[in-house]
Formats: sequence, structure tokens, C-alpha cells
Amino acid sequence: MPLFMDVHTLGDKVTMDDVAGAHQADLATQEAYGVNYLRYWVDEANSKIFCLVDAPDADAANTVHRQAHGLVADEIWQVQEGR
Repeated sequence: MPLFMDVHTLGDKVTMDDVAGAHQADLATQEAYGVNYLRYWVDEANSKIFCLVDAPDADAANTVHRQAHGLVADEIWQVQEGR
């Protein structure tokens, strides 16, 4: 399955606790769309969130965000993992 990194740029301040709750909502929603959210990173100083996800396509990944909490990504990039 393809691997994607999505980027959220929020206008409001974001905290690790906020994102942890949204991530839990993603995990509860993802199975219906064949998506697997793997990890996330938060840049609190710049109100940015980065999510790593296995998904059939970028639309499926964003659909999970939309259904789970409404915070869709501003950008989604297909990536390959290096070792």
C-alpha cells in the first residue's frame, strides 16, 4: 500500500494533547476506509502537524481525517521510506 505524509497548517495554537485526541479519532475511523495512520509529529511553535499513513490513495487518507475530526490536510505527499 502507498505511504503518505500529510501536512496540516493551523491558524490556531496546537498542542501535543490536541493532536493525540485527533489521532485517536483517526484510529477509530480508519478501518472503514482501508487506511492505517502510523505516526504523527507536532510543531507547536508553528502550529503544524505531520501524519504518516498507509492508504490506498491520498483521498482515502483525507476522508478519514474529515470523518474523524474535520481537520483535513493542506498537503499530502506520497513518500518512500528509507532505511
